[in-house]
Amino acid sequence: MKPNSLEELYTKLRPVAGAEASTLVAPGIQREIGHFNVFNVADLMATKFQRPPMTFDRRAFCKISLIRGRSRVENGDKVVDIERNGLWFATSRVPYRWLPQDQDQAGYFCVFTDEFLLPAKSGVVLDELPIFQPGATPTLEISDTDYAAIEGIFLRMTQEIASGYAHKYDLLRTYLLELIHYGQKLQPAPAQVHTPNASARVTALFAELLERQFPLETPQQQLRLRTAKDYANQLAVHVNHLNRVLKETTGRTTTGLIGSRVAQEAKILLKQTNWNVSEIANSLGFADAAHFCNFFKRQTGLVPSALRE
Repeated sequence: MKPNSLEELYTKLRPVAGAEASTLVAPGIQREIGHFNVFNVADLMATKFQRPPMTFDRRAFCKISLIRGRSRVENGDKVVDIERNGLWFATSRVPYRWLPQDQDQAGYFCVFTDEFLLPAKSGVVLDELPIFQPGATPTLEISDTDYAAIEGIFLRMTQEIASGYAHKYDLLRTYLLELIHYGQKLQPAPAQVHTPNASARVTALFAELLERQFPLETPQQQLRLRTAKDYANQLAVHVNHLNRVLKETTGRTTTGLIGSRVAQEAKILLKQTNWNVSEIANSLGFADAAHFCNFFKRQTGLVPSALRE
């Protein structure tokens, strides 16, 4: 369950790119707050395609990928088959993998840590951006026009990171934010940000509390907030008010939203870890494995063992 580190990423890229790690890491990057780098997919594909498939894991960094070519993206419990052009956003909270379906792949990807955005004058916090919120669409099929526009951002990143400009990382942060905002504009209408009001603020705070419960790193770790009343108490509102607000803004009940997110984490744990069902049940706050299995069947229509076959 320990997220793959940047060092592991560069260890994998070194033999693929036929280069030493020092040539993959941009000069001076260790003097910066956080980490950022950008790569050309076509440059890496020739040898990478013959390597084992990417593992379905969490990484200790964020990644934004622009892809041209047939491929499949598994991002948490969401799977998207891309026929031509794809754009996808991955964070350190959710496991993911990219599975190219043929060798004819092009595009770019950049990797960065949460800390890289902190010096931005806008005070950007990654988890507050809509594209990284629960309910967003992290993987998008895009048009040729959008592909060309986003490719232009990546090309500017590639040129700038190789430059000798003293403030290039400030400029790279600007390009990264431009890329994120471009992706946010492509989000389906239901995921667009609405004008804030009291109900929207309560909904956003609830979503933040819910997402902060994850990921679960060890079988000993347990959810701190499990019921609708737990969340209402934390938000200092009556449980009926919280339920009414969430129903108004999302169309779902508090219990329904909690259950859906717990089921999503259960899928991840069943696929990614070797924890037994009792350990997963206990970590997710169930009294025993039987209660967990019944819950999982109601949420997904499957028994837990089906995800491990």
